[in-house]
Amino acid sequence: MTARRWQLAHGRHLDLGGKAVVVGILNVTPDSFSDGGQFDAPEKALAQARRMIGEGALVVDVGGESTRPGAAAVSASQEQDRILPVIEALAGVSEVLISVDTYRADTARLAVAAGAHIVNDVWGLQREPDIARVAADTGAGLVIMHTGRDRQKLPDVVADQLTFLRKSLEIARQNGIADDRIVLDPGFGFAKETAEENLDLMARFSELHALGLPLMVGTSRKRFIGTVTGRDAADRGVGTAATSVILRLQGADLFRVHDVAFNVDALALADAMLARQTDRARN
Repeated sequence: MTARRWQLAHGRHLDLGGKAVVVGILNVTPDSFSDGGQFDAPEKALAQARRMIGEGALVVDVGGESTRPGAAAVSASQEQDRILPVIEALAGVSEVLISVDTYRADTARLAVAAGAHIVNDVWGLQREPDIARVAADTGAGLVIMHTGRDRQKLPDVVADQLTFLRKSLEIARQNGIADDRIVLDPGFGFAKETAEENLDLMARFSELHALGLPLMVGTSRKRFIGTVTGRDAADRGVGTAATSVILRLQGADLFRVHDVAFNVDALALADAMLARQTDRARN
């Protein structure tokens, strides 16, 4: 694994490559696809964040608008009312790294001011490009995610990834964001409509290293795991952990998950195996 230092807001950083990094998902929404309404009160959200940190999450990703297909849109003020009290509270009681899951520039700016270190944009800077300026101005780490929503995709799953993400990277660089602040995410499940498309992307994941940047994955509880396993969303933790191991062995650095403990254990084994392979190659 390539060792890299990811530079973040507020003078923080995260070293990537040596060990897998687990990012805990904290949806403070009433309608997210597998945990909607469970953590939509600040005290419940903070308790869940502490639970995930205790289980080994190094980053907590806070989102205030569901991104599931067909979810109702919320206003910027609704999103901010949901997430800002949680980010402020979490920043006040923990040294954990905080990510904000938003595509809105104003929300991102307020979230970083409240204590967030990372901006995670599921539209890859291509829905509201001003968010790139926010990342540049605040020094936030930036996750650029691929999506196939609201556009015509290329028929080849990796070609579409590379085309979309290169456009996003051009936006980032034009706004002065250095590569050491950027992580890419292939967006499993985001307009990848079939299990086969997601499995193809997983099988060919290593081809994304052509972009030369760290990679985060978010397969957690996704529908394609249910198609393969027959499990409902809340029962896909083990299946998610299996995908995490597969993707770690192909070079993924960060893993955005609901079920932190399952994935921490599974990824510890993947890292141990990779370390043994490295030792054997040296000897």
